[in-house]
Amino acid sequence: MSLPARQSSIVDSLSITRPTVLSFDGPKRANLVLLIETILVTTIAILAVKIINSNSIAKAAWFVVPAILVAAALLPAAIRNEKFAIIGFERRRMLSSLRAVFLSCILLFPAALLVLWLLKQCGCQFYLSPVAPAGNHWLTWLFYQFMYVAIAEELFFRGYIQTRILTLMRMLPAIQAPMCRWMTICISAAVFALAHVIVKGSMLSALTFLPGLVLAWLFIRTRSLLAPILFHGLANAFYFAIAAVLT
Repeated sequence: MSLPARQSSIVDSLSITRPTVLSFDGPKRANLVLLIETILVTTIAILAVKIINSNSIAKAAWFVVPAILVAAALLPAAIRNEKFAIIGFERRRMLSSLRAVFLSCILLFPAALLVLWLLKQCGCQFYLSPVAPAGNHWLTWLFYQFMYVAIAEELFFRGYIQTRILTLMRMLPAIQAPMCRWMTICISAAVFALAHVIVKGSMLSALTFLPGLVLAWLFIRTRSLLAPILFHGLANAFYFAIAAVLT
């Protein structure tokens, strides 16, 4: 799903340089143009998803929303003639991604289940409102979670937004590489949560900041999109399982 291009992968090398496709008067102007582009693309995409989810064509949202996110992620890279963040189907990256996802699931899923169970025992209310599959179409629902929701959101939030944030952060000489990566993870997760708040219309959706941190970390850790895509799909499935058990 990655685009062919002349430039090396931004996330793959983690050696971010100023884009050279366009001619600018200086680095500061190039940074400003890239920042404005990122803000505009992100804002337009999120508002478009919000409008589709809230009007009469919501029935087509299952297809239109992922299409919007994929287009918003890939078109800027195509226009700039940049190589998009790699998916990571090479053997070495696949093994690294599978290992990272496995460890994340083993550590985080039981902890999340325990915390939510304790909250329920204490009579606390927590945010659990997943969309259940119609009838008994579980396989179709799981397919949709992985092939549409996870892929589209990770292409957009990690492949486009987080890569752009990382590019802009690495252009600041005062910030060291480790700090830059962690700041990128936090900012990316914040944008991920804010988008869910806007689209869902509920402040409780800000809780997506926590899985957003994991997804952003997996992207940086594996330098590919495969790990966050897999974890995203598994997390959605596990989230529904928790809701079925505790509600």
